[in-house]
Amino acid sequence: MNFSRRFLLAAAAMAPATLLGARLARALTPQQELIEKSRLTFEKLITSIEFGELPGYTKQAKAIMIFPELYKGGFILGAEGGRGVLAMRQGDGWSQPAFYTLAAGSLGLQIGGQVSEVVLTIMSDKALNSVIDDQLKFGGDMSIAVGPIGKGIGADTTTNFQADVYSFAKTAGLFGGVSFEGAGILKDDKWNAAYYGQGASPRGIVVEGKFKNPNTQGLLNSLSAY
Repeated sequence: MNFSRRFLLAAAAMAPATLLGARLARALTPQQELIEKSRLTFEKLITSIEFGELPGYTKQAKAIMIFPELYKGGFILGAEGGRGVLAMRQGDGWSQPAFYTLAAGSLGLQIGGQVSEVVLTIMSDKALNSVIDDQLKFGGDMSIAVGPIGKGIGADTTTNFQADVYSFAKTAGLFGGVSFEGAGILKDDKWNAAYYGQGASPRGIVVEGKFKNPNTQGLLNSLSAY
C-alpha cells in the first residue's frame, strides 16, 4: 500500500473522532444555552422597529427579564411557561443573570399563535423585590401592561410608568401583546446552583454579586448598550 493510500485511510479513520470532538467543544450546558438564547432575543426585540419604545423602557427599568422560549400548550387552555433570566441594573451596567421559571394556567394571547420570545421591563422596586425575595405573581396589587408597539425609536422616553412591569412579546413571527394575569415567576434554584455553584440564590447573584460566571459577558454587553 503506497503512502498516499495509507494517509487517506488514516485520515478517514480519524474524521469521525475529530467531528465528535468538535461537536462536544461546541456543546453548551442547558444554562449557557438559555443565556445565549436570551441575548439573541433581547437583541432581536430591542432593535426591531415594531418595538421602537423598548430601548426607552429598558433605560428606565430597574431590571430586565428575558424569556426566549415561552410556550403555550393550547389555544385557550393548557400548560404554559418557560425558563428565563433576570438581570438588575447596577450603575452603568447590569448584574449577573439569575435563572427563573414562568408558569401559568393560561397565557391569554391578544393575537393568535404561540408565545415564543418575551422581554419584561421591571419598573418598580415592589416588583423587583418580589421577584428576588420570593416570587412574582401578576394580578392583584402587581400590575403588568403591554408595552407600546410601533411608535418609533423612543430611547429618551419620559413616560410616566403606571405599571410595575411592561411586556414586549414576539409571537409566531408576529409582534403583539400577551396577557400574563395570574402568571407566576419563580426562582430556579437548581439551575442557579448548576451554573454558579452551590448556594447561589437570586439575591446572591443579582443584588450581592457573590456569584459570577464569565460566560455571561455576551449577554451583559448587549444589556449594557441600553
